[in-house]
Order: sequence, then structure tokens, then C-alpha cells
Amino acid sequence: MFCMSFLKFEDVHFAYPPVEGDVDEDGKQIQPPVIFDHFSAELPSGFVSLVGPNASGKSTFMLLAAGRVLPQEGTVQLLGRDTRSISEEERDKLASYIYQNMELDTDQEVRELLDYVYTNGSLCGKASGALDEVKEVFELQDLLDKKFNALSKGQLQRALAAFALLYGSKSVFMDEPFFALEERQKESAVKYLKEFCAAKNATVYISMHELDLTKKYAQTVMLFYPNHDIDLGSADEVLTDKALEKSYGVPASMLKQSEELSREQIARRLNF
Repeated sequence: MFCMSFLKFEDVHFAYPPVEGDVDEDGKQIQPPVIFDHFSAELPSGFVSLVGPNASGKSTFMLLAAGRVLPQEGTVQLLGRDTRSISEEERDKLASYIYQNMELDTDQEVRELLDYVYTNGSLCGKASGALDEVKEVFELQDLLDKKFNALSKGQLQRALAAFALLYGSKSVFMDEPFFALEERQKESAVKYLKEFCAAKNATVYISMHELDLTKKYAQTVMLFYPNHDIDLGSADEVLTDKALEKSYGVPASMLKQSEELSREQIARRLNF
């Protein structure tokens, strides 16, 4: 069900704290820029894609939304709960989070971890077919006996996505969770997330650079600009050539080429 009161920012001010020892050429402490300054918005449930260049505030927005960081001023309400006032256990029931480049250093087998998350999360092992479904969607059958810290980056990302859904939180926030996947795997995963939201009355906020997948599957799009302004609407409403050029600072015709180049660079770094 589409719900405009799923997430509410009220007069939010946020900047990261200064890093000790991070000084300018005159020896003065560098103050990180303000990311959100008196930002207010009501945001929907459903399948929401966050789009925009690096450093435009997407990650910080999701960290605030999911209660992983708190604003210095103002409030963030997730499903009607002030993120300042909820315990860590309550927060995790409201929102799971996949961090960008997330790692999990354990030599437990994938099978063991999947069973643990499914049994000990909000689903309590009682969602019929859920475990088999995520194994199939994220192609985990051949990974079940592997140790988690022996997985490749793409395998790791598929397993983490499965964990996030199996935990059973009311919402999932995913920060570039699929960049290391093959193209067909990305599309399969994103398609499933949209279907998952509709079938489970759940909400997924996902940051990704694949504009084609956002246009094809996102119910709602948030387009972020370098000055941290945000446009909200459908893909047709928000992802116009004019808006994309303003956001990314390059002609819209070049964005697809830029995406493909970024993927090639990622592949080289991961030794694919």
C-alpha cells in the first residue's frame, strides 16, 4: 500500500562531525559541509529508487531515514516513530540496512547464516517459502556450503540482500547493493525487490546508478542534486533530460556511456 506518511523529515539539520587531524594548509580544522539544512519532506512507502551523483547526499539521507545516524536538529519519523526515541532492537524491526561496500568477517557458512537470520529475525522462521525463494532469486544454491569470508564481491552482495529480506523488517534501505553483480543478476534482483514490496506490503529504498533499471522498475524516484536539493515523483516526472543534466553536470546523452565506463572501472578493481 502506498503511504505518504511512511517517512517524515521535519526541519532536519545534519553535518558529519569534524575529523580530528583533518586540517587545511593553515593548520585550521576543516569543518565538513552541511548535508541537510532545515530539510522537511514527507516520503512514500513502496519501491523507491535514489538517483544522483556521488556526494549528493543519498547515503546520508538513507542513514538518517533508517535511524543509523541522528540529526543535530529536527526530527526523522519512520513509520510514525521518532528515530531518536527507539531502541536498537525496535529500529532493526522497522528498518534493515545494507551499507555501501558492506563486509561481514566470519568463516561461518552461507547456509548457517541464512538459517540464523531467518530464524532469529522478525520472521521467526515462519514465513512459508521465504528461505527457498531468496536462495533462488539471488542464486545462492551453489554458495550454501561456502564460508562467508571466502565469497567474491558479487556473491557477498547477493547473500547480504537475502539476509536483509529474510530478517523481516518493515523496510529495507540499500546503498548501492548490486554494483558487483552481472547485468542479468542486477535486473533480476531489482525486479524481485519491486515484486517483494507489492507482495509483502514492504518498503525498499535503494540507491543505484543504473538509470535504466530505475526507469523500468521504480515506483517512486528521488533525484538528488549536488547542492542536496531533491526532486520526488515517478521516473517519467523526475528523470527528464533537463533534470538529469542539472544533477550530473553532463549531457543526458552521455550518462549511459558514463554508467558503462563506471561498471568497467568497478570490474577492473574487482579483477572480474
